Amino acid sequence: MIRGVWKLGAAGLLTAVLTAGAQAEELRIGALVPTTGDLQVYGETSLNGIRLAVEEINAQGGVLGHPIRLRTGDTQTSPQAGVDAAQRLATVEGVHAFVGALSSGVTIPVAQSVSRVEGIPQISNASTSPVITDLDDNDFLFRTTPSDAFQGVALAEIAKEEGYENLAVLYINNDYGLGLAESFGAAFEERGGTVTSTAAYEPGQASYRGELRRVSRGGPDALVLIGYPENGQTIIRQALEGGFFERFVFTDGLRSPEMIATIGAEHMDGTIGSAPRAMEGSPAADYFRQAYEAAYGELPPQPFIDSAYDAVYLIALATQRAGTADRTAIRDNLRAVANPPGEVVGPGDWAKAVELLAAGQDINYEGASGSVDLDENGDVPGTFAHWRVEGGEIQDIRVFAPGD
Repeated sequence: MIRGVWKLGAAGLLTAVLTAGAQAEELRIGALVPTTGDLQVYGETSLNGIRLAVEEINAQGGVLGHPIRLRTGDTQTSPQAGVDAAQRLATVEGVHAFVGALSSGVTIPVAQSVSRVEGIPQISNASTSPVITDLDDNDFLFRTTPSDAFQGVALAEIAKEEGYENLAVLYINNDYGLGLAESFGAAFEERGGTVTSTAAYEPGQASYRGELRRVSRGGPDALVLIGYPENGQTIIRQALEGGFFERFVFTDGLRSPEMIATIGAEHMDGTIGSAPRAMEGSPAADYFRQAYEAAYGELPPQPFIDSAYDAVYLIALATQRAGTADRTAIRDNLRAVANPPGEVVGPGDWAKAVELLAAGQDINYEGASGSVDLDENGDVPGTFAHWRVEGGEIQDIRVFAPGD
């Protein structure tokens, strides 16, 4: 009997040791970003946002007393490359959570083929397709950027404010392009506008003159272009050279200073667009800007840098609250640290958040990108910038919530 009690005690001790070891395991985050391909310019800046959050948290003691380990995978803005990178990070690198991917066309297959199957929480900082809301992902896919169901409404409001009545739409043929084209079209027509024609384009083509000729019929006021910089640059050049369009309306995927500089201010001035952005005067956004500029220089006008930063904070906070780097436990604690009730913590407040959690208190992380309250589908509310190109530079006109 004594031997039996000793065995039971030893087994319990072993379990405690193994549990403590699991709890002490360092948090490994996999960054799924395009460092090549059509969204490379967004991938590089998003990675800076991710690194900034990791460095801040590590400087304040890390997660569960250990530094976060960051691993990266180049998605190449390609579904297959993205899945391959995610699979390597999941099985070879053993990451506990993903930040990314950026494009919806990569995020969705990663979620279905890797995140759901391997049980890894995934937070995209840039994927905006409405398809993601109802995706069968076993609650492992979240995002810190609002759905295009909201951006389409925001862009429609912007276009009407700018005096546009008749617009043609050309969109990249993927989940992002189709979802935003449909959302914008419905919202614009509800506000009395007319979509004269809509067409999809395939990335990587040498010529888009056929698509441009088709959507230019009927003499629309301007072209709404929904796409990414690499192909967008080709389309804009051919639209101007062929006399198809002189005025343009962009979405977040084309808020690119590099593309605007390449095309030239004389052609791009007056171009308007929408992009997710935190409300003006937000202490969290101000802190993030200052921290980014101290680490990397001027904060670029590209979107999705702050939302990448926020994704890291949510993963780290969920891990700290769970007391373990277990993948499912991280997922199950994300809403608890992102949503009210709880004491508000924000960017840079890592040490404060750890103290609150250690005392058994609830926290509510308010992000650099705005509210990151996660609903039942893993979506967040959002506010958007109405921006315009002036003197070759992107200038934000105002930030607003659609429908307000």
